[in-house]
Amino acid sequence: MVTASAPGKVYLFGEHAVVYGEPAVPCAIERRAQVTASHRDSGLRVHAGDLTIDGFTVEYEGSASERPDVDIEDSLVEAGISYVNEAIEQARDAADAPDAGFDVTVDSEIPLGAGLGSSAAVTVAAIDAATRELGVELSPEEIADRAYRVEHSVQDGQASRADTFCSAMGGAVRVEGDDCRTIEAPDLPFVIGYDGGAGDTGALVAGVCDLREEYEFAADTVEAIGDVVRRGEAALAAERVDELGQLMNFNHGLLSALGVSSRSLDAMVWAARDAGATGAKLTGAGGGGCIVALDDTPETTSALNYTPGCEDTFRAELDTVGVRLEE
Repeated sequence: MVTASAPGKVYLFGEHAVVYGEPAVPCAIERRAQVTASHRDSGLRVHAGDLTIDGFTVEYEGSASERPDVDIEDSLVEAGISYVNEAIEQARDAADAPDAGFDVTVDSEIPLGAGLGSSAAVTVAAIDAATRELGVELSPEEIADRAYRVEHSVQDGQASRADTFCSAMGGAVRVEGDDCRTIEAPDLPFVIGYDGGAGDTGALVAGVCDLREEYEFAADTVEAIGDVVRRGEAALAAERVDELGQLMNFNHGLLSALGVSSRSLDAMVWAARDAGATGAKLTGAGGGGCIVALDDTPETTSALNYTPGCEDTFRAELDTVGVRLEE
């Protein structure tokens, strides 16, 4: 039995645009997904202990690509096991053990679909735990690459390397197409607001794709997000937190123009800004979920706690450790 964990993330800049080759800067945060893998003769048994949905267990034999017959909504099945299924396939491939069976338990501090990289963290941790259980130890870079293949498959080819690379490596990273690297960053004062909901990542990404194809100015908006990221990199390197905040505000406006924000996300963003946050924006695919703000005072947290539609607020430290083996 092997247990591994990996961190979630917030985007300083660049979500959605990164799918089209623009740069993005996500940062790992100290909320983690933990996966335990135990070898068995055949089949795959997955227990989702805490994924912000009711825990459930499913069991079935054969390829992990098969659909289990369970009496719960398809969306919950997808949320609970799709990424694990593909992660186990990657572990089998890495260990040259195509018929290896597993008992897998997933526990996560990261809400599903909220923009904090839950699927990436679960995928990264599952690949690490399962390959170690089969006697193979992969580097964080190898895990990141295989985890990207998982997300690319599950998200119908619309994934970027940003989430999985950040979760595997930890800290702040820069991703532009296949160019992925870690970068230096100060310990920024992140405040997270969560509306209790979840966006449909696939539908939101597809919606932006449709806009780009229909309207030239939508394609220009995606490119403008890339320009914001490039300015943000310089501000981050120089630790100009005020400028980082201004650029986060720009980024949120551009994402709103692409139709991926929501009333609850906008309400939390404006509550944070009105409370004195240096900057605030949605993080992740949007449509619901989380916003990230920069504020080293308690004011933003207090304001979000009283904002209608905000169900949870917490501070999040930068997690400089990526995927790791748990004792």
